Amino acid sequence: QVQLVESGGELVQAGGSLSLSCVTSGRTGTIFAMGWFRQAPGKERAFVAAISWNGAETYYADSVKGRFTISRHNAKNTVYLQMNNLKPEDTAVYYCATYSPTLPFDRYSDYTFYDAWGQGTQVTVSS
Repeated sequence: QVQLVESGGELVQAGGSLSLSCVTSGRTGTIFAMGWFRQAPGKERAFVAAISWNGAETYYADSVKGRFTISRHNAKNTVYLQMNNLKPEDTAVYYCATYSPTLPFDRYSDYTFYDAWGQGTQVTVSS
């Protein structure tokens, strides 16, 4: 069983930056592909970014491309999301999740292909 804990969310002004972290524990023998999703009030959970198990592949939603960067440090069991030039529409609860290890990493934007989720961290961007 895998546990995920996100951190780093807070209130920030538009144009500012935040760095989110996601630490995994439990099933340490497996290195998962990982994703970040977000959910704003009254909206569905939306894909933000994903990264392959070795970091060789990264993918982004169009809305964050060029502003957000996903990375990972496998020795620390940690995935990061660096968010720059934040906008009010980035306000949401941000979740990290592990991609199913038995499936090809080609449905990275579909949250149903992710198995374990963290509790989320709130990001609020004021205008």
